[in-house]
Amino acid sequence: MAQLWGGRFTKETDQLVYNFNASISFDRKLYREDIEGSIAHVTMMAKQKIVTEEEKQVIIDGLKGILTDVENGTLAITEEYEDIHSFVEANLIDRVGEAGKKLHTGRSRNDQVAVDMRLYVRKEVLAVDALLKDLLKTLMKLMEEHIDTYMPGFTHLQKAQPITLALHIGAYFEMFKRDRLRLNDIYERMNYCPLGAGALAGTTYPLDREYTAELLGFYGPTQNSIDSVADRDYIIEFLAALSTIMMHLSRFSEEVIIWNTNEYQFVELDDAYSTGSSIMPQKKNPDIAELVRGKTGRVYGALMSMLTVMKGLPLAYNKDMQEDKELTFDAIDTAKGCLALFNGMVSTMRFRKQVMAKSAKNGFTNATDAADYLVNHGVPFRDAHTIVGRVVLYCIEKQIAIEDMSLEELKSICPIFEADVYDAISLKTCVDKRLTAGAPGREAMEKVIALNKKYLEENE
Repeated sequence: MAQLWGGRFTKETDQLVYNFNASISFDRKLYREDIEGSIAHVTMMAKQKIVTEEEKQVIIDGLKGILTDVENGTLAITEEYEDIHSFVEANLIDRVGEAGKKLHTGRSRNDQVAVDMRLYVRKEVLAVDALLKDLLKTLMKLMEEHIDTYMPGFTHLQKAQPITLALHIGAYFEMFKRDRLRLNDIYERMNYCPLGAGALAGTTYPLDREYTAELLGFYGPTQNSIDSVADRDYIIEFLAALSTIMMHLSRFSEEVIIWNTNEYQFVELDDAYSTGSSIMPQKKNPDIAELVRGKTGRVYGALMSMLTVMKGLPLAYNKDMQEDKELTFDAIDTAKGCLALFNGMVSTMRFRKQVMAKSAKNGFTNATDAADYLVNHGVPFRDAHTIVGRVVLYCIEKQIAIEDMSLEELKSICPIFEADVYDAISLKTCVDKRLTAGAPGREAMEKVIALNKKYLEENE
């Protein structure tokens, strides 16, 4: 059992205790960050004359050799080591001898793992942001293509008013845009370096924490040594952001699932993003959308677990915090996988425009516009509402749409109706006359698309 401690102890740790305590099975994922942090630490120590330039170079060469060998598969990260820090340091000492024993001067595993996780999470924040950017580009393309694709808008999952597919997809564009803003906020708050905080109270060595932070691309050092090693807020914030992203993906997935049903038939999923049934040959199942919806709970679980882990911890470091890694790694991998697959599914699915338009007509989504027509002809709105309610009831009994009624039928309910009502309640008119900012009318939608394009160009 390769451990970085032991002088205080007179006998070996029980194997079950060792296994329970060890984190190498999952924190091996941090090997790049651990080596990166160690290179910065020893570079700073040489600048401060804590180690010599020769020792620095020997240590850095040894660390780079370990990184190369791990990545090319000639050096395995095995469970004989307690954690990734033990693995790196033990192998370094084996390779470079006495100089390697000086690497850990002026630091603790507490601030070491803190900087490892910050480096890892910072990288993953940018990776998730890039996936969101790709998804937004896909949604932008769909908005441009479907600015005149009419469909029913819904409230309470009931057909409400006619809209365009561009407007509907644009709602998700806004959601994922907000998700990127949240990631940017997290990055700005978390990008400070805890290395040099020691176990909890700093160190007597003359470390230059500003220089270490600069070498690692942080804005500067953290300002409280206790908080440096005890803080996991940035992880909780990231998990919360991932949970919100997954919630948005899940809502969109639910709609894809509904639209894919025989009852709706608004979309046809690409074969590459669907599966069949082992017994029913006619089935084409929206498995990707269903899995995204299901995996949302998995990411939520990581957030709730992490909040629970941290809720009762006294300052400073506690071993409970080791639980942050598996939860965070799994949530990140899950969210990234869902974003990539969802983007592929949405970019390849086909929208059935005629079916969507017919659904808008048959759902009386233009009933409000029929009432507005009467209001514009001098009928009080409350009376107009009642009259159009009778028109809808008539259509339901006859199993027709409002625009399928003859003028005589309309006049039998209200003599105010004239031939121009048909133009007033057409899907095109209903949509295009809605020109307030953010509405589905072509003029308003073109402005939104132009703004969104500018946003994508300015936020690479």
